Amino acid sequence: MPDDSKTRLRALLQAYAERAAKEQPGTKTTKDSADRRMCGERLHAIVRPVLDDVMAELKNAGHEASVREHIERDDAYPSVALSFTPRAGLASAVIFRYDPRHGIVVQREVKSAPWKGRPITGTGDRLGTIGINAVSAAWVETKTLSFIEAVLKAN
Repeated sequence: MPDDSKTRLRALLQAYAERAAKEQPGTKTTKDSADRRMCGERLHAIVRPVLDDVMAELKNAGHEASVREHIERDDAYPSVALSFTPRAGLASAVIFRYDPRHGIVVQREVKSAPWKGRPITGTGDRLGTIGINAVSAAWVETKTLSFIEAVLKAN
């Protein structure tokens, strides 16, 4: 790394350290903490079971699939994701995560098989948002099926 880049990096890190030192450890609002906790509970109780069912169906059809959940980490917003690798394809993912401004956001990353004559790069986009209290199994199913359809078309 060139010296000017190192100098700039060190200045950025120093400014961050100074700003972090000024913040009190309890600066998170109680509303933010409550929303995070409530969203984590909704993701676990509503989204996770739907993704587990879809994962089981995908595996029964001979595809690779897994579900991962991060709902109690202090360094990340709560999320639940389904990774799906169709036979002879690349892994793609749909993620349901908490966003303090929007509630629950759904994003997907769909990767195409390179041997299909398409570039390896994936396409990521937002499938939708919904309020924490409004999330339902039917909404999760709709978003997940849209994701599965896109992956199967791409591969």
